[in-house]
Amino acid sequence: MKKALTYLFIAAVMLFSSCQKDTTSQYLTLGKGTSEKWFEPIPYGMVYIPRGSYTIGPNDDEIYEPSPAKTVSTEAFWIDDTEITNNEYRQFVYWVRDKKARELLGQTYNDFLITEDKYGAPLKEPEINWEERIEWNDPDYQMAMDELYLPEQDRFNYKKEIDTRRLVYEYYWVDYKQAAKRSNSFNFETQKYEGSVVNEKGELVPIENRSSFLMRESVPVYPDTLVWIRDFTYAYNEPYTKKYFSHVGFDDYPVVGVTWTQAKAFCNWRNGLRSITSERFNETPAHDFRLPTESEWEVAARGGMHNNMYPWGSYYTRNVNGCFVANFKPLRGNYVADSPSTTTTMRGGEFDPNPYGVYDMAGNVAEWTSSAYYEAGYNTINDFNPEIQYNARPDDPPVMKRKVVRGGSWKDVAYYIQTATRTFEYQDTTKSYIGFRCVRTSFRDELSKQ
Repeated sequence: MKKALTYLFIAAVMLFSSCQKDTTSQYLTLGKGTSEKWFEPIPYGMVYIPRGSYTIGPNDDEIYEPSPAKTVSTEAFWIDDTEITNNEYRQFVYWVRDKKARELLGQTYNDFLITEDKYGAPLKEPEINWEERIEWNDPDYQMAMDELYLPEQDRFNYKKEIDTRRLVYEYYWVDYKQAAKRSNSFNFETQKYEGSVVNEKGELVPIENRSSFLMRESVPVYPDTLVWIRDFTYAYNEPYTKKYFSHVGFDDYPVVGVTWTQAKAFCNWRNGLRSITSERFNETPAHDFRLPTESEWEVAARGGMHNNMYPWGSYYTRNVNGCFVANFKPLRGNYVADSPSTTTTMRGGEFDPNPYGVYDMAGNVAEWTSSAYYEAGYNTINDFNPEIQYNARPDDPPVMKRKVVRGGSWKDVAYYIQTATRTFEYQDTTKSYIGFRCVRTSFRDELSKQ
């Protein structure tokens, strides 16, 4: 009897072990070059916003708006701790200027173009040599770059200056919204696409191949410095027009006078700044920089608190000492009541951050978001990563070109700096009180550690 039980036990063990061997062979092993120790570095100057469930929209104590409060869930993301500054945006403008200059110089001087790869093989298209130094005061260089300068009839006091109208940034982006339409799917039976797509010119054209979903953008990048005069009738703001963007004294002030399309172009340019040397071998590329969705902006502004009227969590715009806690228009024409050091914008981060560590989500400058503006937007959006996007065509009516603007600005009363207040501006307009900041979807979760 004991011997029979022993055999039965051995047979059971063999059966179990054989099953284990069979099942392990069904699992995929880690591929070659896969790293188990990957982690997402903290992007410089950005703050982490954890994934979670949030309530967006006005609460019962706020002025009624067409869009009611709504509970949504969003993925984790990074957001700039301050608005994009003049110094940061100026780097973008200088990059576009230098690229154009090197292209022109390359037509005369071969040192500004790379025509061979590292093995000596000729390239299909010459590449710009960013290592070669540009001597801006060299008369020969200036002659080669003549197209980049203002023509003689446009110069003041015969001064040779860069023609900012020539500073145009060109980039491509994939229109996933159109690519995702069932009618635009690839037909494996006919081996072709059978749908139509709206191209960057607003024309409805048949889909020829995958490149039909690739959109080309050409965006003049220099800010509209005349907004300081245009926005305020019967006011003397010429000093801001002349110096606000160009002078180093305003380096840390938020950039203004940029359109929604210029803000998007900056985000695209910023994606190319990732240093290859900082990325380890086989490291997963980070998500792209982009404008925040309206819901992401509000989630970041609330700082993890629910039903708070302002980013600092209070129902008031003053602290316990009676001091204003944001840069806005607190009293009738008294623009210095909140900060004696300035009447308009101020350096980013002058006031305390919200609980997430984000500065100036109320006041200073209002901010572009990626979302299209509809009065009843909250009744339409999904409750998971909510967003309403619309790529307005050139011939669309103005109402289709409205984009959500959030946060209020230095010239707005307290209502507009509340976290739930929604307003809009047209995507091709510029204002002296609208700037932007970038976000980036995160790979991390709340419990991950660096």
